[in-house]
Amino acid sequence: MPASVGLVLVGLAISIVGPDVRLPISPGLLLAVVLPGLVFEAAFRTDLAVLRPSVVSVFVLAIPGVVVVAAIVAVVLTITTSLSPTEGFLVGAMVAATDPAAVLSTFRGVSVPPRLATMVEMESLVNDGTGIVLFSLAIELLGGGGSVGGSIAAFVVRMLGGAVLGAAVGWLAARVVRRVDDHLAELTITVVLAYGTYLVAEALGMSGVIATLVAASAFGALARGSLTRQAVESIDVVWEFVAFLLTAAVFLLVGVSIAPEALTSAAGAIGWGIAAILVARAAVVYGVIGAGSAVVSRLATRRGGTIDGAAAVPRAWLHVLFWAGLRGAVSVALALSIPSDLPNRDLIQGITFGIVLFTLIVQGSTAGLVVRRSGATAAA
Repeated sequence: MPASVGLVLVGLAISIVGPDVRLPISPGLLLAVVLPGLVFEAAFRTDLAVLRPSVVSVFVLAIPGVVVVAAIVAVVLTITTSLSPTEGFLVGAMVAATDPAAVLSTFRGVSVPPRLATMVEMESLVNDGTGIVLFSLAIELLGGGGSVGGSIAAFVVRMLGGAVLGAAVGWLAARVVRRVDDHLAELTITVVLAYGTYLVAEALGMSGVIATLVAASAFGALARGSLTRQAVESIDVVWEFVAFLLTAAVFLLVGVSIAPEALTSAAGAIGWGIAAILVARAAVVYGVIGAGSAVVSRLATRRGGTIDGAAAVPRAWLHVLFWAGLRGAVSVALALSIPSDLPNRDLIQGITFGIVLFTLIVQGSTAGLVVRRSGATAAA
């Protein structure tokens, strides 16, 4: 059993039989503490050369793929439950994006090819930004403060604005670090970069996750060569430990935060929600990524390799991508931040909690089995 699953189960057991130990931590504070650290640590150590052949697939999964999953979940829940289309889309926005803590924790314990691991990890980082933006837009629509056209424009502005801000801050931090030769000062710059970028972007109404992701990637690409050897070692060790602490705390908090009564009262709707995310994930992975990879491979073969056939995703990897759609702390935090006066709030939270538990316990505990049975390692 992965440690992430064990920690969730411990937290859930405390929630069921133990005393009420829920901490008065706001969901916004939880995201602001957890996400920048996890996003920076993963993005900084990502090898862009490994990511490059899969960058199109990652962005298809992480941006339009998230929108498609949210839309399919909305349709299914609207038909099968008492939720309105906008309320169904709110649920879809919360569960469409995979969680970086869950994905990173699971795949670090499974032997997978570096390119596949990078694809899964980067998708979980980028699509978090997409999901959070969609959630904010859905809340605005439910409050009567927006329109569909305005929401689409706001989505594009928040995503692109976060990317531009992150690129600028990452470049600036890389220039600054070149003038520093003390490893503690260099480490401090990375901390300010990770959390400062997120907070500034959110304050400006942009995507903090996307801004931090781009800033970390730009900083890693531009500054790694100018960092002292001691600084590189310090950054790797410290951020790896920070990510470990954040991940462990997150999974415990997820288990503790899920109310068992919310699960029992929404059992039927949870079943429909689980079916919806599985069907939607399959449609995106097999229907879009799989079909696109088949076309790329065929063209590369016909034209004697003039098209980059390495950009295609092996079929065995599609099974891993499909089953790697774990949800976690981000979905729970968003569900807890839903306004208390929203109709059907308890049902919406119950569906979200149930889907999160299913993906963490069922998919998380069988991820290694799927990797072995799919032949993903042999397809590297």
